[in-house]
Amino acid sequence: MTTGRVEAFSDGVIAIIITIMVLELRPPHEATLEALRPLLPVLGSYVMSYIYIGIYWNNHHHLLHAAQHVDGRCLWANLHLLFWLSLIPFVTAWMGENHFTTWPVALYGGVLLLAAIAYYILVRALLACQGNERLAAALGSDFKGKISIVIYMIAIPLAFVRAWLAFLFYIFVAVIWLIPDRRIERNVVE
Repeated sequence: MTTGRVEAFSDGVIAIIITIMVLELRPPHEATLEALRPLLPVLGSYVMSYIYIGIYWNNHHHLLHAAQHVDGRCLWANLHLLFWLSLIPFVTAWMGENHFTTWPVALYGGVLLLAAIAYYILVRALLACQGNERLAAALGSDFKGKISIVIYMIAIPLAFVRAWLAFLFYIFVAVIWLIPDRRIERNVVE
């Protein structure tokens, strides 16, 4: 089967995830800039999660563009990824509402770690699917994917020492992925 339905379904789920996150934002009752100050942690966690969802959406699109076929294993791997992404609104709200304290920051990192692992599993499932040879050529060693998982594994326990430092690690991973990765675009010509 082709990748079109998987991509369309995933796009819909990701759009809903973003919608849920923005609906969690509550404006202040006062009409002053000072009234926004207590909401800065909530806005900061929203911005961070929006960037992460955008990174996943972008890379998922490129990944499925490079793949030609999916099988049942790929469908389940994709659902696995979407499950972890669907938890991002929850941990985003918890972290923002609690001003980046230890447990919310650690759990946020745990969800990011499990989403990264799920993405890695999806990549492996697509590579194992017959007819996706050009995807293998385009991906190469996937250094960014592997190093992201390692950074999350360091940052999560770090949240119990300095939550803000763990959050900086999460920002660092996002920055790594914001730097354009042209492997698929270079290797997949249509």
